[in-house]
Amino acid sequence: MNLAQIWRYPIKSHGSEHLDAIDICSGKTLPLDRTWAVVHDQSDADGSTWVPCRNFSRVAKAPQLAAISTSWTSDEKLELSHPSIGKICINPDFDSAEFINWVSPLMPKNRSSSIKLVRSIQTGMTDTDFPSISIGNLSSHQEVEKQHGQELSLLRWRCNLWIDGCEPWAENEWIGKTLKIGDVTFRVQEEIVRCLATTANPITGIRDVDTLGILESMGQDDFTVAAIATSSGRIKSGDAVEIIS
Repeated sequence: MNLAQIWRYPIKSHGSEHLDAIDICSGKTLPLDRTWAVVHDQSDADGSTWVPCRNFSRVAKAPQLAAISTSWTSDEKLELSHPSIGKICINPDFDSAEFINWVSPLMPKNRSSSIKLVRSIQTGMTDTDFPSISIGNLSSHQEVEKQHGQELSLLRWRCNLWIDGCEPWAENEWIGKTLKIGDVTFRVQEEIVRCLATTANPITGIRDVDTLGILESMGQDDFTVAAIATSSGRIKSGDAVEIIS
């Protein structure tokens, strides 16, 4: 088994970023993964503590958000791009108003309005109440593609680490076990519950595939797993992966 791809999502539900390598810190999410989130007008979240995903604007409620892509500039600003509204370059800690003005056209009229960007004080704002790093199995994704009959973007799952070289659905047996990627260890905690966000096309932002129905037809209620880093170190694409306990 080996580490095939690394992804992070600096602003929760608002863009993806591909990486070749990243430094892992024990007990933390990926650096700059879900570090910021967009609070809507029905929430009083401020980033000081973990809160459920319903407090934030997200792809499950606003599928057009899926088509945002992100990258960091040389002066450490975040550049976001969307096929319908163009680009913006921001410092997420200081340019909340500019960002909300840019992204608001992507929000459905019948949904809560986005009001501000907040930074997570303690750890990234994942969907788990612990600092998780999500791990997916490329073989399982390929089985979903076969059932659908066409290729599907990995970005539908918004997963951090993709593993290649194992049997389909092997990840279901990783719960409670420790994976070693390169020299870093991860304790796999639980399977990840999936929602409507996965039905949105990451290129167009349109809901076009019944991913939840496909999973159900295959006897899979969830997809990918949530893990906790139990040591620190650098991982990179191509690193060997093994189950050590």
